[in-house]
Amino acid sequence: MLWAILMPAGIYLIVCAAMWAFQSSFIYFPSPHMQGDPGLIGLEYTDEHMTTEDGVELHGWFVPSSSERPVALFCHGNAGNISGRLEMIRLLHEIDLNVFIFDYRGYGKSAGAPSEEGTYLDADAAWKHLVKKRGFSPDRILVFGRSLGSAVVSHLAARERPGAVVLMSAFTSIPQEGQEVYPWLPVKLLSRFSYPTLDNVKKISSPIMVIHGRNDEIISFAHGEKIFAAANEPRRFLEIGGGHNDALHHSGNDIEKALREFVNEYY
Repeated sequence: MLWAILMPAGIYLIVCAAMWAFQSSFIYFPSPHMQGDPGLIGLEYTDEHMTTEDGVELHGWFVPSSSERPVALFCHGNAGNISGRLEMIRLLHEIDLNVFIFDYRGYGKSAGAPSEEGTYLDADAAWKHLVKKRGFSPDRILVFGRSLGSAVVSHLAARERPGAVVLMSAFTSIPQEGQEVYPWLPVKLLSRFSYPTLDNVKKISSPIMVIHGRNDEIISFAHGEKIFAAANEPRRFLEIGGGHNDALHHSGNDIEKALREFVNEYY
């Protein structure tokens, strides 16, 4: 009888220990394999290289529109690399924005290995690259994050003052998202990652748009609602169709229209 009790308890503790030790593998899914580049969809671009404050070499693409137009600094989600975001690059370019997209450390052609603090430093490096190397004033930069990228953008926008902010398919925090995915584990106690998007949003003073799908099967719609409720004015909310990974396919036109209106209002 005692063995029957201790055995499940021991397995549960082993699972908890594994969750604590290997958390990064549950959060980051980088790929070094490039599937293409903006030239594949008929867009001109330049390879961009920058160095983070802690000495990591990053790679990205700058897709030009016009020197008179704002630039979208795009922070992507937790899987793959920038080569899997060509449709988002196309969408942003079609609303007449310059586009700067980069890979976090450990993704694509960027060196290093991902971490929470590392992704923050990576976004800082991308911001400084646009301001100091490309000559964009902060109020001409739209910071756009999707999924994990929204958490990174929220941290950046809480510290800097971009012209506007877009958070798409965002989670409130890693502990909260993890607890929903693994309700049978004490994720909030075990988590070594934070990514506190909800807390950061309260500190953002730039105009903000929150985009979320009611049918998002990975990050529930409630996360988007809570983030929007915490955001300061001026703010907008766009509900979209589709799931977490096919929203552009289902709602690309709606997203493009809403972003165009948002950009035209604040730039």
